[in-house]
Amino acid sequence: MKHVLFICSQNRLRSPTAEAVFADYPGIEVASAGLGADAVVPVTPELITWAELIFVMERAHRNKLSKKFRSFLRGQRVICLEIPDEYDYIQPELIEVLRQRVTRHLPPK
Repeated sequence: MKHVLFICSQNRLRSPTAEAVFADYPGIEVASAGLGADAVVPVTPELITWAELIFVMERAHRNKLSKKFRSFLRGQRVICLEIPDEYDYIQPELIEVLRQRVTRHLPPK
C-alpha cells in the first residue's frame, strides 16, 4: 500500500477534495493536510515521514514545505500540481483537474 499525502494551504478545499477523490483508489492510502498556521489538519513531521508520495497544489507550498520540513523530506517524492486556489470543495472542475494531474503518478488500477 503506497501512502499519498495531498497538501494545500488551509486543508479546507483542494487537498481534502483530492483526499476524497482518491480515497478508494486501489493500492494507495491517502491523507491531506495544510501548511497554514490555522489549517484544519496541519502538516506534521509524522505525516511527512508516513508519505511516500506528496502532492502540493502550488509552488509556494513546495517551497514552504522544503523550508519547514527539509530534514523529514529525505527520499520523499514531492510533485507540484499547479492548481491555483480558485476552486470550492468537491467542485467538479477541481475533481477533473485532480484526476488529470494525479492519476498518472499513481499505480495502475
